[in-house]
Amino acid sequence: MAHPTEQGLKLQILIAVLIAVLIFLHYLLWLAEDGVRQTLALRIAVQAQIEENAALNERNRALEADVIDLKNGLMAIEERARTEMGMIRPDETFYRILEEPLPKPVESKSAKPVASSRKSPVRSR
Repeated sequence: MAHPTEQGLKLQILIAVLIAVLIFLHYLLWLAEDGVRQTLALRIAVQAQIEENAALNERNRALEADVIDLKNGLMAIEERARTEMGMIRPDETFYRILEEPLPKPVESKSAKPVASSRKSPVRSR
Protein backbone atom coordinates (compact mmCIF):
# COMPACT_ATOMS: atom_id res chain seq x y z
CA MET A 1 0.00 0.00 0.00
CA ALA A 2 1.04 3.53 -0.72
CA HIS A 3 1.94 5.75 2.12
CA PRO A 4 -0.63 8.53 2.85
CA THR A 5 1.91 11.26 2.15
CA GLU A 6 2.69 9.71 -1.25
CA GLN A 7 -1.01 9.75 -2.14
CA GLY A 8 -1.26 13.37 -1.02
CA LEU A 9 1.78 14.25 -3.18
CA LYS A 10 0.31 12.47 -6.22
CA LEU A 11 -3.00 14.25 -5.68
CA GLN A 12 -1.24 17.62 -5.46
CA ILE A 13 0.67 16.90 -8.69
CA LEU A 14 -2.56 15.88 -10.41
CA ILE A 15 -4.28 19.08 -9.25
CA ALA A 16 -1.31 21.19 -10.44
CA VAL A 17 -1.39 19.48 -13.85
CA LEU A 18 -5.16 20.04 -14.14
CA ILE A 19 -4.78 23.72 -13.22
CA ALA A 20 -2.00 24.10 -15.81
CA VAL A 21 -4.21 22.47 -18.46
CA LEU A 22 -7.09 24.74 -17.48
CA ILE A 23 -4.90 27.87 -17.74
CA PHE A 24 -3.58 26.72 -21.12
CA LEU A 25 -7.12 26.13 -22.42
CA HIS A 26 -8.21 29.58 -21.24
CA TYR A 27 -5.23 31.10 -23.00
CA LEU A 28 -6.23 29.34 -26.23
CA LEU A 29 -9.84 30.42 -25.81
CA TRP A 30 -9.32 34.10 -25.06
CA LEU A 31 -5.87 35.17 -26.23
CA ALA A 32 -4.80 32.95 -29.14
CA GLU A 33 -5.07 34.06 -32.79
CA ASP A 34 -8.20 32.03 -33.45
CA GLY A 35 -9.76 32.70 -30.06
CA VAL A 36 -12.87 34.59 -29.05
CA ARG A 37 -11.42 38.08 -29.59
CA GLN A 38 -10.31 37.31 -33.13
CA THR A 39 -13.64 35.66 -33.92
CA LEU A 40 -15.53 38.71 -32.68
CA ALA A 41 -13.29 41.05 -34.69
CA LEU A 42 -13.84 38.95 -37.81
CA ARG A 43 -17.62 38.98 -37.31
CA ILE A 44 -17.56 42.78 -37.07
CA ALA A 45 -15.41 43.01 -40.20
CA VAL A 46 -17.74 40.66 -42.08
CA GLN A 47 -20.78 42.75 -41.09
CA ALA A 48 -19.06 45.94 -42.24
CA GLN A 49 -18.15 44.30 -45.54
CA ILE A 50 -21.74 43.10 -46.04
CA GLU A 51 -23.02 46.66 -45.50
CA GLU A 52 -20.42 48.09 -47.89
CA ASN A 53 -21.30 45.46 -50.52
CA ALA A 54 -25.00 46.32 -50.21
CA ALA A 55 -24.27 50.02 -50.76
CA LEU A 56 -22.05 49.24 -53.75
CA ASN A 57 -24.70 46.92 -55.23
CA GLU A 58 -27.27 49.71 -54.95
CA ARG A 59 -24.90 52.13 -56.68
CA ASN A 60 -24.23 49.55 -59.40
CA ARG A 61 -27.98 49.13 -60.00
CA ALA A 62 -28.41 52.89 -60.32
CA LEU A 63 -25.48 53.13 -62.74
CA GLU A 64 -26.83 50.19 -64.75
CA ALA A 65 -30.20 51.94 -65.02
CA ASP A 66 -28.43 55.11 -66.21
CA VAL A 67 -26.53 53.14 -68.87
CA ILE A 68 -29.74 51.51 -70.11
CA ASP A 69 -31.46 54.92 -70.26
CA LEU A 70 -28.55 56.45 -72.14
CA LYS A 71 -28.47 53.56 -74.63
CA ASN A 72 -32.21 53.43 -75.29
CA GLY A 73 -33.53 56.96 -75.21
CA LEU A 74 -32.74 60.55 -76.00
CA MET A 75 -34.48 61.85 -72.89
CA ALA A 76 -31.65 60.80 -70.57
CA ILE A 77 -29.01 62.18 -72.91
CA GLU A 78 -30.87 65.48 -73.18
CA GLU A 79 -31.31 65.68 -69.42
CA ARG A 80 -27.59 65.11 -68.84
CA ALA A 81 -26.67 67.71 -71.45
CA ARG A 82 -28.96 70.27 -69.80
CA THR A 83 -28.01 69.66 -66.17
CA GLU A 84 -24.32 68.85 -66.41
CA MET A 85 -23.24 70.92 -69.40
CA GLY A 86 -25.81 73.75 -69.41
CA MET A 87 -26.79 73.08 -73.02
CA ILE A 88 -30.02 74.26 -74.64
CA ARG A 89 -31.67 73.56 -77.98
CA PRO A 90 -31.21 76.05 -80.83
CA ASP A 91 -34.93 76.93 -80.80
CA GLU A 92 -35.03 77.58 -77.03
CA THR A 93 -34.41 80.73 -75.03
CA PHE A 94 -32.70 80.40 -71.68
CA TYR A 95 -33.86 82.62 -68.84
CA ARG A 96 -32.05 82.83 -65.54
CA ILE A 97 -34.13 84.15 -62.67
CA LEU A 98 -32.16 85.68 -59.85
CA GLU A 99 -33.74 86.03 -56.46
CA GLU A 100 -33.51 89.38 -54.71
CA PRO A 101 -31.33 89.39 -51.61
CA LEU A 102 -33.17 89.60 -48.31
CA PRO A 103 -33.26 93.09 -46.79
CA LYS A 104 -30.78 93.70 -44.01
CA PRO A 105 -32.33 93.92 -40.53
CA VAL A 106 -32.55 97.40 -39.05
CA GLU A 107 -30.14 97.84 -36.16
CA SER A 108 -31.49 99.37 -32.97
CA LYS A 109 -29.75 102.42 -31.55
CA SER A 110 -29.39 100.81 -28.13
CA ALA A 111 -27.07 98.11 -29.46
CA LYS A 112 -23.37 98.93 -29.53
CA PRO A 113 -21.84 98.98 -32.98
CA VAL A 114 -19.37 96.21 -33.73
CA ALA A 115 -15.86 97.42 -34.42
CA SER A 116 -14.85 96.60 -37.95
CA SER A 117 -11.53 96.85 -39.67
CA ARG A 118 -11.48 99.64 -42.19
CA LYS A 119 -10.23 98.72 -45.60
CA SER A 120 -9.55 101.02 -48.47
CA PRO A 121 -11.80 100.46 -51.49
CA VAL A 122 -10.33 98.32 -54.21
CA ARG A 123 -10.06 100.08 -57.54
CA SER A 124 -10.50 98.15 -60.73
CA ARG A 125 -8.52 99.06 -63.80
